[in-house]
Amino acid sequence: MKADKRWAAILAVPAVLMLSFVLKAQVVQKPIFAGYKGVMVGTTMDEARTKLGTPKDKSDSEDYYVYSDAESVQVLYAPDKTVRVLSINYIGKSAPSPKDIFGTDVEAKADGSINKLVRYPKSRFWISYLKTGGDDPMTVVTVQKMQDGEQ
Repeated sequence: MKADKRWAAILAVPAVLMLSFVLKAQVVQKPIFAGYKGVMVGTTMDEARTKLGTPKDKSDSEDYYVYSDAESVQVLYAPDKTVRVLSINYIGKSAPSPKDIFGTDVEAKADGSINKLVRYPKSRFWISYLKTGGDDPMTVVTVQKMQDGEQ
């Protein structure tokens, strides 16, 4: 009887491990970073302008904001007047790290540059992180609404 219980326990371990692996694979990946200064994909044009302030350039389809020599953002609007793209530009070392954006570190290339794109299909947008190499890098963080059918 004890041997039967031991075998049952031994056989149960791989099944439990396999089930935990399947459940972990089904966990929905949630974005760490989804917007800028409270503006996210889907925010209305009026709300985005209220949160971001007065743009340097403004139109019905896009706005361009300059906060300093080292930080600016371009906002593109969909036909329904909601944010469809945020492109945040940093010059120098004041940019957020990949960990700030994705929740994990991203290994830099030999020249110090970084390029990563993560899709969030459940949230219907993707985020890219592009950093040039060098002592005074340029970093561009882009958040874009996914098109219909895009995964």
